[in-house]
Amino acid sequence: MTSHPRDTPQFYLTAPSPCPYLTGQEERKVFTHLVGRRARDLNEILTQGGFRRSQTIAYRPACESCRACISVRVVVDDFEPSASQKRVMARNGDLIGAPEQNRPASEQYALFRRYLNARHDDGGMIDMTMLDYAMMIEDSHVDTHLVVYRRHGPDTAITGRGMGGPLAVCLTDVLADGLSMVYSFFEPSEAGRSPGTFMILDHIRRAKQLGLPYLYLGYWVDGSRKMDYKAKFKPQERLMGPGWVRVE
Repeated sequence: MTSHPRDTPQFYLTAPSPCPYLTGQEERKVFTHLVGRRARDLNEILTQGGFRRSQTIAYRPACESCRACISVRVVVDDFEPSASQKRVMARNGDLIGAPEQNRPASEQYALFRRYLNARHDDGGMIDMTMLDYAMMIEDSHVDTHLVVYRRHGPDTAITGRGMGGPLAVCLTDVLADGLSMVYSFFEPSEAGRSPGTFMILDHIRRAKQLGLPYLYLGYWVDGSRKMDYKAKFKPQERLMGPGWVRVE
């Protein structure tokens, strides 16, 4: 009988299920566990190979008849915001994001619930409890943190932090070659600010400050309107058959 060291990753394949992005398609995923002392190194390798992290699971699509899901990462040093992206930055000039430990809080969960109810009431996360949310945020064996966005306060110039309740939150992994936006959500009543776009622009800035070459955005799904926004951050690299291919 063959035995495997505990730190050797074992990969598994999910059963087919309806695709949440493309009508009439089925999705399957290959996944492994990110646990143990090698979890951080494994997460680095798998992210560069097109995997995404969810808690202690790394996964990527393994669909039999579809290749629409494509991993994308923004080339940080060469990125120049478009005119519309500059307007988004200006609209959110009264917000500041501050890194915090990946610890759940009731005000975060309340914001998360409002976001799901307003924008994803038919999605698979709609029934998540406070405990589920806590697991999503803090169940991690890799280098991760929250970036919490609040309005500027009187002491912001000194503390680097805003005041009041959070308007947007992003769970962010720190990799050797970039930042990875694991999951983000925002106040739905503030959708006119385009806070999702603003968080991406702010993370590009953060990656550049840290000297990291990439911002990982997860999957762009060719043919899905939900994912069209990811194609607007260029130059970017897309993981294709030959490897990461630059798209201008």
